[in-house]
Amino acid sequence: MIFLTRMDKQEMYINPDHIVSIEETPDTVIALFNGHHFIVKESAKVIIGRIVAFRARVMRRSGSSAPKRYLERSRKSLFRSVTLNREAAYPGTLDEQARSPFHSRES
Repeated sequence: MIFLTRMDKQEMYINPDHIVSIEETPDTVIALFNGHHFIVKESAKVIIGRIVAFRARVMRRSGSSAPKRYLERSRKSLFRSVTLNREAAYPGTLDEQARSPFHSRES
């Protein structure tokens, strides 16, 4: 949400994703996708700067696309413990035919 001031000094917050257009005809008019129009004191440059800062803050908070290393280590150790301990947990349940891939079995 970005902070804006109406001409009557009323303060408001607008979701920048809902803004369709910003016009400066001497006053700054913001048009929203639902048809509402607001006349505000801030110039178009200031509003655009606030939108860019808002989106940068959202992107920064969302984090990077790289996975967290501490989560990766715990997942690997969990996978190892499950796969290595499967035979110990269930001895003698899998015979040789069940261990071979289905497509290589002969009838």
